[in-house]
Amino acid sequence: MRLIRGNVYDYPQYYDILFAADWKAEFRFLRACFQKHARRRVARLFEPACGTGRLLVKFAQVGYQVGGNDLNPRAVAYCNARFRRRRLPEPACQGDMADFRLRGKVDAAFNTINSFRHLQSQRAAASHLRCMAAAVAKGGIYALGFHLTPTGPPSCDEESWSARRGSVAVQSRMWTVKLDRRPREEWVRMVLDIHASNQQLRLEDAFPFRTYTAAQFRRLLAAVPEWELIETYDFTYQVDQPVCVTGQTEDVIYVLARR
Repeated sequence: MRLIRGNVYDYPQYYDILFAADWKAEFRFLRACFQKHARRRVARLFEPACGTGRLLVKFAQVGYQVGGNDLNPRAVAYCNARFRRRRLPEPACQGDMADFRLRGKVDAAFNTINSFRHLQSQRAAASHLRCMAAAVAKGGIYALGFHLTPTGPPSCDEESWSARRGSVAVQSRMWTVKLDRRPREEWVRMVLDIHASNQQLRLEDAFPFRTYTAAQFRRLLAAVPEWELIETYDFTYQVDQPVCVTGQTEDVIYVLARR
């Protein structure tokens, strides 16, 4: 097995196999959120840190106008190529989710798989929320999903999952190496084992996430008054089953409404 130590986001073909396999639950949940919570018709969508465009392409195929940005040029290229293959307008550009401005406003936005925690400072996180407030029209919503750090011991510090596309199978394991609550930093290690007909690869990466307790996120949100928190859900993606966020809650989707 060939070993590669590098950035998992530099290998979008494998990342997409893992994260695009179970798109239906998120897709249905987000459409239900638009209908339930937006105070305007939702036709235009934006995804910051859109990666490979796994959800953007599904929305585009049912008639939404979509756009996204991402720091990684390989992910952007992969996303736009999948749109070209379907003869759809290319939606993605290279950009920083904490420092961007759209040409026109959108009706709703989403970011559901922890990308927000890649922003390593309070300043960057607040800047992201302000950029999103400038991007989303009044009455629109932003569905932001990520893992909170509970005030007590985490219930789980390791995840593993697998997916297959054609002859390529990808197995993933991600675990916490170090959690330091004072600087609010969680170092995680991620290993992808890729099995294809002509090769076997192991891709290893390690990176930091910024940590948030429920109270810490509430304080951040209070600093950006353009947003109103209107509902919270967990990662079961059941729009008819909102959850109450406590100090022990870990997986949350915050639905924010643009005032």
